[in-house]
Amino acid sequence: MSKRNLSRYNRFWRSARRSASAALILIVTLTASAQSTPRARDLGVPFDGTPGAKNAITDVKGIEVGHTTLISGAGKLEVGKGPIRTGVTAIHPRGKTSNDAVFAAWFTLNGNGEMTGTTWVEDSGFLDGPVMITNTHSVGVVRDAVIAWKVKHSTPDMEGYFWSLPVVAETWDGWLNDINGFHVHPEDAWHALDVAHTGPVEEGNVGGGTGMVCNEFKGGIGTSSRVLNAKAGGYTVGVLVQCNYGRRDQLRIAGVPVGKEIPEKPAYGEDESADSMWGQPPSAVQRPEGPLNSGPAGKDTGSIIVIVATDAPLIPTQLKRVAKKVSLGLGRDGSYSGDGSGDIFLAFSTANPGAVGPKGLHQLTMMPNDSLDPIFLATVQATEEAVINAMVAAETMKGIDNHEVIALPHDRLREVLKKYNRLAK
Repeated sequence: MSKRNLSRYNRFWRSARRSASAALILIVTLTASAQSTPRARDLGVPFDGTPGAKNAITDVKGIEVGHTTLISGAGKLEVGKGPIRTGVTAIHPRGKTSNDAVFAAWFTLNGNGEMTGTTWVEDSGFLDGPVMITNTHSVGVVRDAVIAWKVKHSTPDMEGYFWSLPVVAETWDGWLNDINGFHVHPEDAWHALDVAHTGPVEEGNVGGGTGMVCNEFKGGIGTSSRVLNAKAGGYTVGVLVQCNYGRRDQLRIAGVPVGKEIPEKPAYGEDESADSMWGQPPSAVQRPEGPLNSGPAGKDTGSIIVIVATDAPLIPTQLKRVAKKVSLGLGRDGSYSGDGSGDIFLAFSTANPGAVGPKGLHQLTMMPNDSLDPIFLATVQATEEAVINAMVAAETMKGIDNHEVIALPHDRLREVLKKYNRLAK
């Protein structure tokens, strides 16, 4: 760590210690908020499968999740000043005090995005350290901050080295956030790492998801989990998403065309439909100019990052198959993974602790391939629900140049589900 960054970190850490009581109150408040905010199931959205106690990625024992949320300013964009609508989300696979790597694998459904560190995940089969999610133009600063945090906190890894290739993923929040103002700083990443906790996970306009848009409603962070029955091993599969993708007219919830039933106020202006792209008259109101809206109207723009965790004993080749199944969960929600979308997924297993150790032979436990179907199904189901949980939790937000993205209206959602006889009793 450079002397400058070390000094900066130490100043931040001393300030954090002085504010320990206030920080504790903040964390308790956030946790209480995570428990009290309505979720998709509370609104009567029917989902298949059995969720864990928290219906969150933290149902997989040991996982901790933390956020830093940055919101300030309003009105006209002034690059470097704001408005600011962004943040960082951190996921510790075995908790912040562990330096034990986990088996992992990644998959890209459409590569218009970034997830650093995946070259070594692919070759080694291990994820060593946290997973971070932020905005597109803050990947570099968050990556470097993770290295600094690990140097400050950690002993050498289990292979005896002080080195790191952090996994940092992104989606683009430039519709609401001054993304070229570079408002995410190292201390923001450190804060997310430090405040990460077990239990309920804050969703919606938090962390890396603060300024995100999903199906032209407000998006952000969402999570869900599934618990397999005893016959299938009783394992848990947890999913966390940062969703920032999709067209309004493609959104489906529980099989219902919710996006077509609630077409009002799409984030980027009234869409031209898919029909209009093939020679039919365009809508009277065109999408505004901007990087999200270049090319033909009606494109699937944005990205989604999905992290899948399980305590099932899976090896990297099996986790690669799990990561691929995320695609099917997104398809249930209406995604077709358009050209402009960065749809990148990572899956890891907390089983087989110590497998990365450099000495001796390792006795590993793994599920047989022909027993993986329940894991695959749980991944699909939890992914489907995590996206909808993000949209249900998110609140209407105004950002740069007064761009407004409305929240998915809960009452309208219930009306639409009832119309199609899909409202859970």
